[in-house]
Amino acid sequence: MTHDTSESPFDLLRVPLAGRFLGWRHSRTALQIPALIVAVAMIAHGLFGPTLAPKNLATTVSWVHFRGVLVLALLCVGNLFCLACPFMLVRQWARRWFHPRLTWPRALRNKWLSTALFALILFAYELFDLWSSPWWTAWLIVAYFASILLIDGVFKHAVFCKWVCPIGQFNFVASALSPLEVKVREAGVCVTCHTKDCIRGRRDASGLVTIQRGCELALFQPAKAGNMDCTFCLECVQACPHDNVGMLSRPPASELMTDPRRSGIGFFSRRPDLAALAMVFTFGALLNAFGMVSPIYTLETWMAGAMHVTNEAPVLGTIFAVTLIVEPLVLLGLAAWLTRVWAGSRRGLMPLIVRYAYSLVPLGFGMWLAHYSFHFLTGMLTLVPVVQNTLSPLLGEPLWRLTGLPVRFVQPLEFGFLALGLVGSLLVAHRLAEGEEGARPVRAFVPWATVCLLLFAAAVWLILQPMEMRATFMG
Repeated sequence: MTHDTSESPFDLLRVPLAGRFLGWRHSRTALQIPALIVAVAMIAHGLFGPTLAPKNLATTVSWVHFRGVLVLALLCVGNLFCLACPFMLVRQWARRWFHPRLTWPRALRNKWLSTALFALILFAYELFDLWSSPWWTAWLIVAYFASILLIDGVFKHAVFCKWVCPIGQFNFVASALSPLEVKVREAGVCVTCHTKDCIRGRRDASGLVTIQRGCELALFQPAKAGNMDCTFCLECVQACPHDNVGMLSRPPASELMTDPRRSGIGFFSRRPDLAALAMVFTFGALLNAFGMVSPIYTLETWMAGAMHVTNEAPVLGTIFAVTLIVEPLVLLGLAAWLTRVWAGSRRGLMPLIVRYAYSLVPLGFGMWLAHYSFHFLTGMLTLVPVVQNTLSPLLGEPLWRLTGLPVRFVQPLEFGFLALGLVGSLLVAHRLAEGEEGARPVRAFVPWATVCLLLFAAAVWLILQPMEMRATFMG
């Protein structure tokens, strides 16, 4: 019997050049080394280079180019940053001399800490104007290196990636919308596999020396579903003795529509910490954009007067608390209550909030895409004069006039990203409503669709506001 490959999913690891490179054992290191060089250059330039943000590598690369490339890579491929993460390269070098002995405390094996750190970085970005401070930006990168060396130098496995790293959590949530997933090619092959090298790793004949690590994030490939917690490190690809793990295509957001038991994660519907991360991801996208439009200054001035304070921290803290805690709980709580009362759902309020919170992820990612791609596309050429200025006089006089695409060309793309996010959220909410036990599907869908439309309207309003061209000479 011949095998029909016409319905087989696309597999990036089967593409001749890209697949050969990614399947190479040292491919990750080859990507991490240039990323590390860039990170070191950003630190050095941030600490000792020009203090003007548009002339400094630390601020230009971090807040214009890195964020834009990050979200576009997540949209088009998947979690490529974690694959090429320079922090992990330094951690691997350090582990040649320091061998962690402890296990991460059970009470911290959730996303509460990393969600709080994610919100804290968004808060610090606004409070300390990180976009305009090369010095603070450089120290933030240094803090990242120090944190991973400290945590993964003490605790076994990839604790920092799975439970701590704010950038990683952003990538995990956003990669739910990515078109590729690291997964097994043929489930039947895994059934007959007795060594389970994809998670255990491969050792030499003595059993004492590890030749190839397995997954350090405890994602057992046969039971893995989706991209949550997957760093695209491809250790499982290298470890599998049957060449049965690939980077396969799948419908974006499909993992948000189902609730199987996932290896290393469990059930989405039983993870309030993951739901909280999804809410901070979504509402944080709106809040981060709101911090860059003129109405924020009017609001802060009014609040400072009402609170009788002159320091920005309590005002900004109040805005963050309302936007990231109060507003999500009110909107989602009301939608959950309507789903119970009007649609007849048998679930409690909190289980409903947890389950439907994931439907907001596509819309949140649409806002991140619109926001970050705006800065990247309108300022993508600004890296040229910054590099010229850094290496002057080797590369000649800096061409400071270089910027990027005109705003009139970029704004339609922003609306396209938002519309795509809205459609994705409505599809996820509809699929979840169809599976709502004991409820009327249409009535279960309407409250959550209303929440999505309200957030979409807020996002459109933000896009229509004049946005600061931070870290560039354009504003």
